[in-house]
Amino acid sequence: MARLYVLLFLAQIVLAVCALISCLSAEEGAIRGLPRIAWVLIVLFFPLVGSIAWFVAGRAPGGRPARTAWRMGNGFSEEHRRRPVAPDDDPEFLDSLKERSRQRDEELFRRWEDDLRRREDDLRRREGDPPREEDRPEV
Repeated sequence: MARLYVLLFLAQIVLAVCALISCLSAEEGAIRGLPRIAWVLIVLFFPLVGSIAWFVAGRAPGGRPARTAWRMGNGFSEEHRRRPVAPDDDPEFLDSLKERSRQRDEELFRRWEDDLRRREDDLRRREGDPPREEDRPEV
């Protein structure tokens, strides 16, 4: 009789270890009913009943993800769902970069031209040259 108890005890331990391994290695979508940590605690505290409960009610049959109340992907199939586009692949983003760069370049060139005109005027004033026709203010 003692051998039978030892054999049943070992079977219970093996079942609990298999249930723990199965629970810890299951995909998040393949766990039903309770969160993973709850299943682990149930299997640890109630090895025989918890292990049987895990295999019967805790994991999805065949390791497939459990059905949820909503369809994943918001009801669109995988091929019809719009995927996020990386910034360097998004034409609108690239166009906005070009426009921003163009505006920045125009502003920089305008500043350079203004600075160059100011420096030329300062040089002419120091040398005593009369201002050029295009530099004279209009009356």
